[in-house]
Amino acid sequence: MPHAHIIGLGQSGIAAARLLRREGWQVTISDRNSTPTLVEQQQRLDQEGIDVLLAHNFGIDRDSHSPDLVVVSPGVPWQGAGLVQARAAGIETIGEIELAWRHLRQFPWVGITGTNGKTTTTALVAAMFQTAGLKAIACGNIGYSVCDLVLSEQAIDWVIAEISSYQLESLPRLAPKIAVWTTFTPDHLERHGTLECYRETKAVLLQQAEYKVLNGDDPYLRQELGDRWPDAWWTSCNGRAALPHGIERGIYLEEGWVKVQEQPIVPVSSWKMPGHHNLQNLLLAVAVAHLGGIPVAAIAEAVNNFGGVPHRLEPICTWSGIQFINDSKATNYDAAETGLVAVPAPVILIAGGQAKQGDDRRWLEMIQTRAAAVLLIGAAANLFAQRLEEVGYNRYEIVETMANAVPRAAELAQKYSANIVLLSPACASFDQYKSFEQRGDDFRQLCLSLLEN
Repeated sequence: MPHAHIIGLGQSGIAAARLLRREGWQVTISDRNSTPTLVEQQQRLDQEGIDVLLAHNFGIDRDSHSPDLVVVSPGVPWQGAGLVQARAAGIETIGEIELAWRHLRQFPWVGITGTNGKTTTTALVAAMFQTAGLKAIACGNIGYSVCDLVLSEQAIDWVIAEISSYQLESLPRLAPKIAVWTTFTPDHLERHGTLECYRETKAVLLQQAEYKVLNGDDPYLRQELGDRWPDAWWTSCNGRAALPHGIERGIYLEEGWVKVQEQPIVPVSSWKMPGHHNLQNLLLAVAVAHLGGIPVAAIAEAVNNFGGVPHRLEPICTWSGIQFINDSKATNYDAAETGLVAVPAPVILIAGGQAKQGDDRRWLEMIQTRAAAVLLIGAAANLFAQRLEEVGYNRYEIVETMANAVPRAAELAQKYSANIVLLSPACASFDQYKSFEQRGDDFRQLCLSLLEN
């Protein structure tokens, strides 16, 4: 019986383990952590015939039988010692999405990557395809893990996958029909090392795609990749004249309409999502729908009915005339800057968590011009306080936790006549939460509790 070792006891790792077990593999799944939740999962998986090793760092033991296959969860560094060792030993090492691809390659895929904008674009593309009557499932970093989609045995017409750079490291063969690159700014450099390495990791997805769609308003993509793929489709919010290669393969805003090669598709007035960045997401999604053969009427209906995605500028409630907005998915400076620009000033901002590398200057500028006060939580609180002091901004408080931040934000909003409380952390969540979703859910519950008092 072939033996597979899965690294990472998260949703994608568990789905990969179950898929391989169903196919007759001996399966071991390991995680470097050991928590009560993981122990419960260990007990459930043991009943399914899957061995679970907790508090375990994967490595190849020369004195024992090596696995035939290693499957890596997204959070596991591709250059970790154990994985480098496995690849050097000739052991096939892939990611969870690559495993799913081998089972779903007969279906057309849309693969969506980028620093920001992936989730909204993915959700909108899926909505457009579904409105046209197609069975199109959003998966990857949104909704299902892709192996869960395989396990579900649902009828499928299209696979709509949000794919991060972490996943692309371990995707040697994925070749989507349509690939999208939303934006590109410094992020995850603690993992990828250099901006160039980060860029090339993402470029793999488009290199192997039949159709390529890129955001022509992103300065980096335009400058660095404008000539790399002559057959690519480009978008622009600034009209046909701003398209890198003219309208032959262009989707753009003009005269209040989204247009494809001069054909009006949907009026901009139908689009309810705030912010210039969401107009870019809209154009990218329309490009995909056009290339996927979706009728114009279905595109327009999906746009008109689209309400956004959880944790990305998500309205939670209004209390005493103050609107509370959950932007927990803003896990880097650029996304958090975008969130600040998208809502009316003045804003009470809640920020902090596990800090990332990146250029914070534009984010700080937006705080100076748009934030009436800033509440700092998590491990980055002292660092952010220092950076705010350095730019001459002193209307901040270190409140440590979300439980402290929400009621204090309500008080400050009244003090400064601010109509918006915005959670836009500019940080990862892992210092206090297991995911940005859990952080956003905590914020939501605390906001709703205000209505009960």
